[in-house]
Amino acid sequence: MAKRLFNGRHGERQSGVALIMVLLAMALVVMLATGMTQQQSVRVFRASHYLAQQQGHSVALGAEAFARQILVRDFEEDKEDNLMVDSLDEFWAKNAAILPLDDNGVAEVQIDDLGGRINLNDLVSANGQVDPMVRDRIARLLQVLDITTVNVDALVDWIDPDDQTVSAYGAEDGQYLSADPAYRAGNQPFVDVSELRMIDGMTEEAYRALRPHVAALPVTGLGINVNTATAPVLRSLHEELTQAQADAILERRLEERFENVQDFLAIDEFAGRGMKPTGLGLQTRFFEVVSRITYDNRVANLVSTVYRSPEGEMQTVSRDTGQKNRITKEPFTVSEQ
Repeated sequence: MAKRLFNGRHGERQSGVALIMVLLAMALVVMLATGMTQQQSVRVFRASHYLAQQQGHSVALGAEAFARQILVRDFEEDKEDNLMVDSLDEFWAKNAAILPLDDNGVAEVQIDDLGGRINLNDLVSANGQVDPMVRDRIARLLQVLDITTVNVDALVDWIDPDDQTVSAYGAEDGQYLSADPAYRAGNQPFVDVSELRMIDGMTEEAYRALRPHVAALPVTGLGINVNTATAPVLRSLHEELTQAQADAILERRLEERFENVQDFLAIDEFAGRGMKPTGLGLQTRFFEVVSRITYDNRVANLVSTVYRSPEGEMQTVSRDTGQKNRITKEPFTVSEQ
């Protein structure tokens, strides 16, 4: 009787242990399944995010192609008119185009002129010689913009190939290697305007003030497009030109663009100043195409530098996906027809 009772209790104990093991196994399975589900969710999110980024980038490339076609059409129209002049009253320069997409998406694209800016790479020639005219223009531009922490000689030293400062106001490796973190002078042409942030004495405030008026173009000697130059760039052309006179030139340009450089130099604001047409022009070869794509609740940005050859052929020089809030012009919705 005692033996039978013992066997009964022993069997109940074994059943209890087995039940606990089953419950532990089930808990383990649930934990594993939950972890796998979470990992799967993360992978799905990453995949969908990557896919959305790729879709946005693809649409941005399409917007860039659209802008290039606009510039080709502009070239062909100028050729038909036998007047190769680029100005801010032309279609490409006036507005930001709004292109509706499926699923309530939208593509915004605007074309910005780079020809009315001073090309930083015109400052030093390929053989290392400083262009005194460009140097004076940049020095006056810094003065007009009230930038006192940076000297034009620091820009010269950034471009020229040697390691000797051109003056006491220049900056070479000696100054930059003492920075934290240390770096060296570029000793080559500017690749991007953002390199200005590395120049000795450059503050963020000074950089933001200077950036709209300069460019870093790979082709030198193109000159400044007088029909698209900003007021500070106009003032950089002569040390005695005032802000009021620069504003008057802009007003005159709104009424009627300049169709040759001599007409530009003949205006009252330049009378008696001995201005020469060197480094001035009427055409733009380089443009920035700014695209912002809103798709699937995500935003993709693309800023492309494009080159239009004298024959009207288009080439993309560079692309940058890191710039935001660059769409600034009034929107113009392009019909789907």
